[in-house]
Amino acid sequence: MDSLTQACLGAAIGGTVLGRRLGRKAVIAGAVLGTLPDLDVVIDYGDAVADYTYHRGFSHSLWVLGALAVLLTGLARAGERWRQISPPIGTWRWGLLFGSCLLTHPMLDAFTTYGTQLWWPMTTPPVSWHSIFIIDPLFTLPLLVGVVATLIKGYSPRLLGWGLTLACFYLTFAVAAQNTVDARIGPSLASQGLEDAPRLVQPTPFNTLLWRVTVVEDDAYYEGVVSLFDGHTPMALTRLPRGGEWQDAALATAAGRRLAWFAGPFLRYRTEERQGTTQLIATDLRLGTPGYHMFNFTLAEHGADGWHPIDSERVAGARPDRKAFASLFSRVFVPQAGTCLSLDERQAQCLMPGVSP
Repeated sequence: MDSLTQACLGAAIGGTVLGRRLGRKAVIAGAVLGTLPDLDVVIDYGDAVADYTYHRGFSHSLWVLGALAVLLTGLARAGERWRQISPPIGTWRWGLLFGSCLLTHPMLDAFTTYGTQLWWPMTTPPVSWHSIFIIDPLFTLPLLVGVVATLIKGYSPRLLGWGLTLACFYLTFAVAAQNTVDARIGPSLASQGLEDAPRLVQPTPFNTLLWRVTVVEDDAYYEGVVSLFDGHTPMALTRLPRGGEWQDAALATAAGRRLAWFAGPFLRYRTEERQGTTQLIATDLRLGTPGYHMFNFTLAEHGADGWHPIDSERVAGARPDRKAFASLFSRVFVPQAGTCLSLDERQAQCLMPGVSP
């Protein structure tokens, strides 16, 4: 999630756990702890793909953060003894403060699509449950209200408690909505022969009412949107080229293999003339919105004797404008059976419900 949300979550937890003893200091300490794992963004890992895929790595590991919580708890208890604080806060409450504020950060991140390496240094793929958009005001606002009120008025256990409760309720709703959509699209995918293809169901920006569906095959991928208000309206899909013919060349590079580990099958490949050479570019299809993919990376360039790996660079992608966002939000309440996404992509093909690709 975004830094403001993580800070608010940590602050609300800090105020709930130790606000009675420490007042505003507990809220501020919680905010600092809640944002601490994201400081890995200042590390330069060498190239664009490395920076992209090593983010949310060691600093988001449950093992690392758990050990850090134990260390900070020990230091806090030693500080209490040295200052002879009476009555002491105690090991249990210090541990609850540090453990809760640090460990909830990666757990919340895992509910987004980016990918969080909860089990680093194990080499298992990142965890991503795709249940909430990386910025969602309805999740953040209850936490923010409680935290701001506490900073202004002093310890406000009721507001902090309500903020945490509403945020948890909203996250539960998001998971339930995602499962509802996933179950609903099954017949539409089966009618098009895609029931066993890898698929991703995630919310569109800033809401949990309209969901984006991405399905991947070898040489193509499919995009569709489903609203919770669609009822039994069949889902239409837009078929788009995936550039499968370039996949072997991409996977021959270390950066390409790293991206495939990080994003799974949800990658698109294409070639483009850049800097006087033909370069191979990979796009993470999971992030952004259909037609507007933000994370594109160069992997190799073509020479007289074939493809050669290059230091990856990020290639800017198109960004959605107000009209695109307005179209998405209007789609929330207006079922559009048989209407494909409006994409400015070559070779797009509309698949009507019940029609095989």
